[in-house]
Amino acid sequence: MTTAQPLDVQPTPLALLLLGREADPRSERGVECPGDLPSPSDPDLVARARAAKERLGDRVFVLGHHYQRDEVIQFADVTGDSFKLARDAAARPEAEYIVFCGVHFMAESADILTTDAQAVVLPDLAAGCSMADMATAEQVAECWDVLTEAGVAGQVVPVSYMNSSADIKAFTGKHGGTICTSSNAKRALEWAFEQGEKILFLPDQHLGRNTAVRDMGMSLDDCVLYNPHKPNGGLTAEQLRNAKMILWRGHCSVHGRFSVESVEDVRARMPGVNVLVHPECKHEVVAAADYVGSTEYIIKALEAAPRGSKWAIGTELNLVRRLANRFASEDKEIVFLDKTVCFCSTMNRIDLPHLVWTLESLADGKLVNRIEVDPETEKYAKLALERMLALP
Repeated sequence: MTTAQPLDVQPTPLALLLLGREADPRSERGVECPGDLPSPSDPDLVARARAAKERLGDRVFVLGHHYQRDEVIQFADVTGDSFKLARDAAARPEAEYIVFCGVHFMAESADILTTDAQAVVLPDLAAGCSMADMATAEQVAECWDVLTEAGVAGQVVPVSYMNSSADIKAFTGKHGGTICTSSNAKRALEWAFEQGEKILFLPDQHLGRNTAVRDMGMSLDDCVLYNPHKPNGGLTAEQLRNAKMILWRGHCSVHGRFSVESVEDVRARMPGVNVLVHPECKHEVVAAADYVGSTEYIIKALEAAPRGSKWAIGTELNLVRRLANRFASEDKEIVFLDKTVCFCSTMNRIDLPHLVWTLESLADGKLVNRIEVDPETEKYAKLALERMLALP
């Protein structure tokens, strides 16, 4: 198969439509590198979505994650990151249906935090998260057995990233741990070290490593990587005893793509550019960037940026493109950090056809694609979430 040569374009907001025409051998599950932005859905679907939403009125509350397509996000009542959206859902107890335009673990969190009278709906049940899938309940239980055999389990406090399944959140709650977001990871780690001597950080190794080393002054030697596909995680009992941070071998398929070469390339092409990346990126990329922060941090940084400034953003492309369009009138030049256009393929499963089908089904009195967490799992997952909410 032949591939088209990359186009020689200037890195302007419009260039986002032209970058990344070639195929990419680095692609993995959870990432889609089509070389083009997704094509818009049938225009008739816009009118159908609007009509169905109007029929439902206050009975429905639509949540839209920042990484969703524009054609979907236009129907969201609120937008935000996963935890903000779950809390927004909990603040709307009068809404009979919570339609979560995101991925599965986000809908689970919304179900945990909302009332039993509310139904949380995911427009496409195949919209999962490759990172969350990298840590299963069975694997984490086996890891705890390894820690027990090494004689360190009593010193370990689990901290799980919001981007994890309800099962992993429940494990965290049962074992005295807390949940964190990319915004409050430092506070969560500080709290955990007050409870114990070591942290098991699940499932994103990069957020755990970056928070420990960049934000808390630890060394890379304080961190070890637990690989669930190797006997004993690929670690010796001595390594576990010496470690402060036991990092799970998981990562975001989108953020893990960014490289130091991407940073060097954009600096060469755009003198004076500010490189802003998400803390789910690799440690060496975070070290090479000018600014590091959560999705909400990225948005606020660009809102506060001076006119005429240049930015290369290392996060999901739908958001980068939306921000580039939003701030083009202020002469802020915003480009995607990588030359290859890549989307979160699971996020992009929530398209307008799925949303229309969902809204029309609900309007016709048919409950579809409900996400329900069983009571036992919900009990302990909610405990872990409440510990996070109680953080100072």
